[in-house]
Amino acid sequence: MQFKLLLALTEDAKVEPILKAARQAGATGATVITSARGEGLKPEKTFLGLELTRHRDIVMMVVEEHLSRSILEAVAEAGQFDGEPGSGIAFQVDIEDAIGLTSQITALSKRVGEEL
Repeated sequence: MQFKLLLALTEDAKVEPILKAARQAGATGATVITSARGEGLKPEKTFLGLELTRHRDIVMMVVEEHLSRSILEAVAEAGQFDGEPGSGIAFQVDIEDAIGLTSQITALSKRVGEEL
């Protein structure tokens, strides 16, 4: 079984809808890192002309590769990433190897087998 790491960077208010959508699409778990900082295409300015970085949360999910695209699309829709600039981004990367996923593999084996 092959896996992908799906990362979503978004504002705190969108984390719960993203987690719910991801689970409905087949994700078996997630890790959320809070209070990351970042900026988009143009750095925002405060009223004093200082640069302001937005606080973001990072949602990380190890997902089965056959389910990864549908989970990514569900996350993007729940986070409204294409709706307005600065709402967040989501992407996936290949995982070469992983340890500690025995319970997820057991649950995923049945689901992936049914969908293939």
